[in-house]
Amino acid sequence: MQHDPTTLKDLSLLGASQSVFQLLDHCVTSKGRHTLRQFILQPPASFEELTQVQATIRFIAKEKLELPSTISNGTLVMLEKFFESADHVPQRPSGIQLLLNKYFQKAFNRNEYTFTQFSISHLADFIKGCTNLTSILKGEPALPLVLKEALTSIQQELDASRLTAALLQVTPDTSFTEMATLSYEARRDLKSSIHRLIQWFGKLDAWYSIAKAANIQNWKFPTILPSSPIQFKAVGLFHPLLKAPKPYPVSFQAAQNLLVLTGANMSGKTTFMRALGIAAFLAHIGAAVPVIEMEISFLKGIITNMHVEDNIQLGESLFMAEVQRIKHTTYKVISPEPHLILMDELFKGTNVHDAFECTKAVLEGLLLHPHHILVLSTHLYEVAQQFQHEPAIRFAYFETDLSVSGNYRFTYELKQGISNDRIGKQILEKEGVIKLLKGIHD
Repeated sequence: MQHDPTTLKDLSLLGASQSVFQLLDHCVTSKGRHTLRQFILQPPASFEELTQVQATIRFIAKEKLELPSTISNGTLVMLEKFFESADHVPQRPSGIQLLLNKYFQKAFNRNEYTFTQFSISHLADFIKGCTNLTSILKGEPALPLVLKEALTSIQQELDASRLTAALLQVTPDTSFTEMATLSYEARRDLKSSIHRLIQWFGKLDAWYSIAKAANIQNWKFPTILPSSPIQFKAVGLFHPLLKAPKPYPVSFQAAQNLLVLTGANMSGKTTFMRALGIAAFLAHIGAAVPVIEMEISFLKGIITNMHVEDNIQLGESLFMAEVQRIKHTTYKVISPEPHLILMDELFKGTNVHDAFECTKAVLEGLLLHPHHILVLSTHLYEVAQQFQHEPAIRFAYFETDLSVSGNYRFTYELKQGISNDRIGKQILEKEGVIKLLKGIHD
């Protein structure tokens, strides 16, 4: 699946706070965290790859597998420091040197003495942890293919090393002489192998993290369907970053692939589209999704038009920035491969007449491309009414409860049809803006 930085930002997929990444991140190592981030930046590129990755994460979640406790972030950090000097390994120490070295290091260079013991202990813990991981190969004959390949690769690395058996025997009682010998041999022979094992462990850490998130959040794994015919159906879909989210029904298919949303500002249109985008994205990294159940076709990418800003450095007005973004979106629309395209209240940077004409033209163009999932929200209800008899478009709106006294309440309920709510002036009046302008103070 393809996306871009704007889409990542619009959907809050990455970030230090209030992001989807935070919900997924249960990694035990920084390597796993980095790998998880890469999964988000570069999701599986094909239907086959995605279904295999999802099968692996689903298996880990179902079996509630845990990573070995012997491997921590400190373990990997220590191994990196240990192998930094691997290219400058001194000659093998002799027996007398080892004997003298033990007392000399302990008495005059405790840091080096401790470093050797500490490093080999961590290296042994890492090898033991990797060995523990591969034990799944013996107990589960029907492992998912991708998981089996990862564990088999780890097993092959362990089998290829003549030091594996010795490192598995390391205990707190292992002599310094043995540790010093292992330190020399490991630095000379294991640098490349340990680097590859760390890469594999990082990938497993990321998979286990996504699986753990599924169980903690009680999300469900969606059914991933081939790209054609296009469809996206969900029951109880909700935005995972909200404290009290409203569940939505979702239904798209080739015969009705375009949804036009209407409703007052703040009624829930943007939140709904973000929930759609997040669910589709999570499905395309093999993760569980905040739904009761869901089916979605494999998509080539997601593109959003939500929070477009002017660009002072390039001398672009808001309207020109919007035009450039819709132009970028159009390249995806004319692609034969299916995308999820989310457009939120286009052309805010121009007058109402121009916005009406531009939005109408975009909708006419979108109708020519039935192989995408398309969502467009607009506060220009007249645009929606122009297309209300078009069978390829489904219309929905978020209702606002209006009282006789002028008060309003957002229900966040998604209903079929086109909204006629106009509450902008009522909001101004309720917030006291009109009175302030007139010099009236309560």
